[in-house]
Amino acid sequence: MPPKKKARVSKRNAGSGKDDDREPVSPALKKRKAATSGGKTDESSASSGSPQYSRWLMKSEPESRFENGIDVKFGIEDLKALPDQTSCWDGVRNYQARNFMRQMKEGQLAFFYHSNCKEPGIAGIMKIVKEAYVDHTQFDRKDVHYDATSKPDDPKWSMVDVQYQRMMKRFLPLSELKKYHLQHRAKGGPLKDMALFTRARLSVQPLTTEEFDFIRSLEDKEPL
Repeated sequence: MPPKKKARVSKRNAGSGKDDDREPVSPALKKRKAATSGGKTDESSASSGSPQYSRWLMKSEPESRFENGIDVKFGIEDLKALPDQTSCWDGVRNYQARNFMRQMKEGQLAFFYHSNCKEPGIAGIMKIVKEAYVDHTQFDRKDVHYDATSKPDDPKWSMVDVQYQRMMKRFLPLSELKKYHLQHRAKGGPLKDMALFTRARLSVQPLTTEEFDFIRSLEDKEPL
């Protein structure tokens, strides 16, 4: 977002990948989103030749957590409360997650995933409304996600803008999604290779159309 931006979003990688993951969460001017990004992997390792996706899962922290005195909390209700229900998704400091954001196209949909909280899971749906552009937080010395190695003439990090679309008809907890993943891995099904379980530490994850549609269909079913 430009200087007077809307609350920022970030991803962080959570260590375990067991019940949620964190990727660099970024604070925003007032509110930030979170889901921390694991370590920075080599930039070249996650770019070329990767498949193109049109659906996504993006993680943020809905509960207060302070980093350098800044609350990085940013849940779907925070996004919904912003002007135009729109925010930049900044603070991603993982090359693979960044590269996925650079693939995003305006109009594509993403699940808003609550991460690093008491009950992680999918809370709602948002839309990409601005394609990847320079993440200004990398140059801000006061920002949690400042990167001294990134230069204005050769920026490393990007962000997109997202807009709230709706809440899920019911919250889809990670525990339920994991049951489907294990079932599908054993007997076949759309969630057998879902990145939420195979690349759990990533805060920005691609989804196939089959994965996205299956997960959305769970809204109308009783919990597993």
